[in-house]
Amino acid sequence: MDKVKLGDIADTALGKMLDAKKNKGALHPYLANINVRWGEFDLENLPLMPFEDDENDRFSIRDGDLVMCEGGEPGRCAIWHNELEDVHYQKALHRIRPHEGVDVRWLYYWFLLQSRIGGLNKYFVETTIKHLVGEDLKSVVIDLPDYSEQVATADVLDSLDAKIANNKKLMAELDATARLMYDYWFTQFDFPDENGNPYRSSGGKMVWSDELKRDIPVNWETGSLEDIATLASGATPSTSEPSNYSTEGIAWITPDDLSRATGGMFIGHGKRDVSLSGLQSCSATLLPKGSIILSSRAPIGYLAIALENCCTNQGCKSFIPEMGYGSYFIFFMLGRMMPLIKSQGAGTTFKEVSKDTLSKLRVLLPPKPVVALFEQTIEGICGEMRSLQAEAESLANLRDWLLPMLMNGQTQVTD
Repeated sequence: MDKVKLGDIADTALGKMLDAKKNKGALHPYLANINVRWGEFDLENLPLMPFEDDENDRFSIRDGDLVMCEGGEPGRCAIWHNELEDVHYQKALHRIRPHEGVDVRWLYYWFLLQSRIGGLNKYFVETTIKHLVGEDLKSVVIDLPDYSEQVATADVLDSLDAKIANNKKLMAELDATARLMYDYWFTQFDFPDENGNPYRSSGGKMVWSDELKRDIPVNWETGSLEDIATLASGATPSTSEPSNYSTEGIAWITPDDLSRATGGMFIGHGKRDVSLSGLQSCSATLLPKGSIILSSRAPIGYLAIALENCCTNQGCKSFIPEMGYGSYFIFFMLGRMMPLIKSQGAGTTFKEVSKDTLSKLRVLLPPKPVVALFEQTIEGICGEMRSLQAEAESLANLRDWLLPMLMNGQTQVTD
């Protein structure tokens, strides 16, 4: 395995400076730091920036480019596979084009491993936020095996990531179906009536709600979130006070854990969960299985259903369903309310939505038999999502276990 500098095995370049007053030319969609995730891109609603004709090639991205964040979380990167046409990139990103004899997938996994072991830290410029500037990126020293070993290693890791990505795609499709079903029942009010027909479309009686400013089914009520769930705040565990309850093996969930829930709607014990084992006290509520956990700050909006008993830190608020209101119903209700929930955030350093604010938000209260039938009807879809997510997390654990051994040459791929 040879030690080489990145600048000797790849061409690197920063993107275009965003300057509304100086930039001219035709508008093109572009990638910013926020659009680059580990191994994937967020391409929803890409912004536009003017690029002149002679800048198009210089600031364009083509198939096989490794796109990397220069600041924020420097080193975070993903391989571009022509997900969209005519996409450019801005100065907050590096474009890395490997030379012949270098597998871009191997480079990606090398940087992924370094991010986890702190291997890039010595190259960062420490200001207000960390940066990996262009010249320092070129000087990064990489352990490069021969090309055949690069390909063999990348094939193994990439095959696992491809399966994970496919599971995420299937989960997203199932999630969209489930949300449509929720809207069909509780927004359009075409839940099955006593004869199994869609209520509103079949002439079900509707009445005007002054509170919600819309027609709702007769005999349905309005209330607040605290009518359908007990709200709980998270807290920081203590190691100096006597234990309030046994914390052995309880998952300690944070907003970061919610953000990494492998694209699914559930969360439980996993490699990113920090066990409370050994901690002596925790003032956070011990949440039962089926509780819905919301990240209430930094940022507001991640949401998941707990697969096991757990606790959360103070960046989360949780909803323990009241009798008759199921986890799926509350999960999809909160998802549909998310724009309103986010708008309730307050604070200067970062926005946070309080337990008291959440508890008072007004909601529609369907009859409990309707909610129970919804839970029963949607279980098949959610159960399939749960299985796909469990498989994806198992594959991710396997990939993460193999990553250092393969990249460091501790083990090699054999036929």
